[in-house]
Amino acid sequence: MLPQKQAEEAIVQSFNETEHDGKEEEREEHSGFNMKSFLWHGGSVYDAWFSCASNQVAQVLLTLPYSFSQLGMLSGILLQLFYGFMGSWTAYLISVLYVEYRSRKEKENVSFKNHVIQWFEVLDGLLGPYWKAAGLAFNCTFLLFGSVIQLIACASNIYYINDRLDKRTWTYIFGACCATTVFIPSFHNYRIWSFLGLGMTTYTAWYLTIASLVHGQVEGVAHTAPKKLVLYFTGATNILYTFGGHAVTVEIMHAMWKPQKFKYIYLLATLYVFTLTLPSAAAVYWAFGDQLLNHSNAFSLLPKSAWRDAAVILMLIHQFITFGFACTPLYFVWEKVIGVHDTKSICLRAVARLPVVVPIWFLAIIFPFFGPINSAVGALLVSFTVYIIPSLAHMLTYRKASARQNAAEKPPSFLPSWTAMYVVNAFIVVWIFVVGFGFGGWASMTNFVRQVDTFGLFAKCYQCAKPGSPLAAAPHH
Repeated sequence: MLPQKQAEEAIVQSFNETEHDGKEEEREEHSGFNMKSFLWHGGSVYDAWFSCASNQVAQVLLTLPYSFSQLGMLSGILLQLFYGFMGSWTAYLISVLYVEYRSRKEKENVSFKNHVIQWFEVLDGLLGPYWKAAGLAFNCTFLLFGSVIQLIACASNIYYINDRLDKRTWTYIFGACCATTVFIPSFHNYRIWSFLGLGMTTYTAWYLTIASLVHGQVEGVAHTAPKKLVLYFTGATNILYTFGGHAVTVEIMHAMWKPQKFKYIYLLATLYVFTLTLPSAAAVYWAFGDQLLNHSNAFSLLPKSAWRDAAVILMLIHQFITFGFACTPLYFVWEKVIGVHDTKSICLRAVARLPVVVPIWFLAIIFPFFGPINSAVGALLVSFTVYIIPSLAHMLTYRKASARQNAAEKPPSFLPSWTAMYVVNAFIVVWIFVVGFGFGGWASMTNFVRQVDTFGLFAKCYQCAKPGSPLAAAPHH
């Protein structure tokens, strides 16, 4: 038991370092109300909860009704619950592996004073360079396309307020706006943005719910889903993507003053997110049914009103925030590659980060397919980044009896057996590989190719043809 005690002492010593920084900030606030510290410096468990909940549901809130039209009401609800809890479990695994990695490094007297730990570094420290390469490739690609999706969503949403400009032009404009996120140093500085972001998605979710119920069912509404396998698995992978915000979990943990308290934060965030996603998706699908198959953005079916315009504007602001959430880990990786990560100059880091934004901007213009790209990213990237790699990494990290005995974090109280943890992890790996990556990859790529065939690359205005035009009647699913 001595090695375990040493590990615990090491990690406490490490965490005291970040806790000390937090206490210094708290002393600043108590010495006189410091607005900068209040708005800018966030490292509490509440900040982490807001970050997880805000980051978990952004533009995907608008595509879930589209997924319900592909899955049907029952499957849509059950899969949200299933993937929500599965995602919470793998977020827990990531937090355990972070604590394990940090405790081992602290025993080697490694300091993280000016260094943000990232997921690929955790994999490298625990399992070696090949795992680092896999983690880096999947994580960076996922975050890249996650940022692309935010830009597409911005253009798609603003079009419902101002259609004098096409969606491609709006993408140019919002690409420039989102580039300003290079000035936000780290997740430690997202306190006020996370708080506001969650308020914005809460408003939008309940607007969708109430507006759909008030609107009532459209004449001749039909709820025929599920009727095609390709549509069913496309919808399922979009939900897989919904609860796959783990690409920034390690960075959010590292921004905490006491990272060891993160363990159940993601689950608590997911439970709140259920109160937003389930009612809104079910209500919109109940009201509009199969019409959603041709409208991947729920805003497109609801009548124009001040309430809808407010929801659109709030989602635009939130998507700017989520763009920053998705891009910040990419900024960190790029800073480490070019050797400026340790500098304290915000301006130097901001200039160094700008090349990261350019390919994101370009890809958003090439592939402006709002709903289908979510499913493709979910099947091909989220399946590995969020579910398969963390589960396999946990199994391999603790495969030896000595590693289990000296583990910095023991199995949770509700699943106290290592064998039970192995069974759960093995189930996740097999399920996600077969259903998520296999069937989901086939379905989402089939759907994605249909979008390219129908609209072409660099589409000027995806799914915004005027009523009566041939394109308006084209099958967009």
